Amino acid sequence: MQVVSVPAAKPLGRAGFVVGRKALPRAVDRNRLKRLLREMLRAVRPEATALDLVIRLKRPVPLHLFAEAVAETRRLLAEAVAAHARSRP
Repeated sequence: MQVVSVPAAKPLGRAGFVVGRKALPRAVDRNRLKRLLREMLRAVRPEATALDLVIRLKRPVPLHLFAEAVAETRRLLAEAVAAHARSRP
C-alpha cells in the first residue's frame, strides 16, 4: 500500500483510492477493498481531516490478506498524520 498526503486545499480533506485492474482483476474484489479502506478511513478521519489523501494498492493482494492490507494502510495513515502534525507551526 502507498499513502500520499498533502495539506488539504479546503477545510475538509478529501481521499481518493487507486486499485488497478492489474493488481485485482475482478471488480468485486477491487470494490470490496475500497469499501474496507473507506470504513477504516471513517474510523481515523477526525485526525486526518486536514489532509488530502491518495491511497494506492501497489501490488496484488490475495483476498485472505485484505485485513492486513487495511492494517498496513492504517499504520501508514497514522505516520502521515503525525508527520503533518510535526510540520505545522
